[in-house]
Amino acid sequence: MSTATAHPNIALAKYWGKRDERLILPATGSLSMTLDVFPTTTTVSLTDADEDSVVLDGETLTSDEAARVTTVLDLVREASGRREYAAVSSTNTVPTAAGLASSAAAFAALATAAADAYGLSADGALLSRLARRGSGSACRSIFGGLVRWNAGDSDDTSFAEPLAWAGPDLGMVVAVVSSARKSVSSREAMRRTIATSPYFPAWVESNAALLEQMSIAVDAGDFTLLGELTEQSALRMHASMFGAVPPVRYLTAASIALFDAVGELRASGLECYATADAGPNVKVLCRADDAQAVSNRLAEIVPNAEYRVAHTGTGARLVEEEAE
Repeated sequence: MSTATAHPNIALAKYWGKRDERLILPATGSLSMTLDVFPTTTTVSLTDADEDSVVLDGETLTSDEAARVTTVLDLVREASGRREYAAVSSTNTVPTAAGLASSAAAFAALATAAADAYGLSADGALLSRLARRGSGSACRSIFGGLVRWNAGDSDDTSFAEPLAWAGPDLGMVVAVVSSARKSVSSREAMRRTIATSPYFPAWVESNAALLEQMSIAVDAGDFTLLGELTEQSALRMHASMFGAVPPVRYLTAASIALFDAVGELRASGLECYATADAGPNVKVLCRADDAQAVSNRLAEIVPNAEYRVAHTGTGARLVEEEAE
């Protein structure tokens, strides 16, 4: 039995769209920040049962719901040469399927715990590749801090790696305007955007270029450029969704109000930048020293949201004491 914990990451240069759905190869690379809040803890126990079982937050998932978990377990079994089935128990501390990267933390924790349970010797790149097969963004939660997912062109070449950041300590304010499960899953929204949005090709081209600019900003420790590119990537991603048929609209009036409020804070001299994933909740990148002030000011301007201050967190790791 092995237990691991992992944290969600928030993409600054976004991941949106796949070149290969089976291998989960992204249309472009991406760059993210792993948080120190909302961990997911997952335990993998090898059993003598004749199938895998998956329990999420105390509820047993059906075989269809657990399919992505089984995919990762099958890959670990193949790599380790072992055949036992597993009982998987996972606990989220972030709302599931609400655009708060719960799947990233969940599959990073799963890959880490499963590799250990099956005795597979796995470095960060292999763990990242295993996590990716459950949820693309999970490959980034294997690592802490700022992380780049290299798109690659095969299973072996598509994985994440940690980046060195020379700038000020980073903070992020998570503004939760809704914890409800999304009506359109990220996977379905990606498929629809790729198939029907005339803006998707432009998104791919522009985001690939933006990723390279952002990587330069990370190398230079340039917070302002990092923040400006973060907002650009988010808005371009959502623009590509707006062009889908029918449109995919995750952002709500409260989401837009938060983007506007962030602009107001910048104009007043409090530097921060907004982003949003496939959901209505907004995350605000700022310097760590400013995070509480940003949260307090946003709560005054947009009071109908819940705010949580986060900082850069660690990567996925085994938690042996919880497995005893």
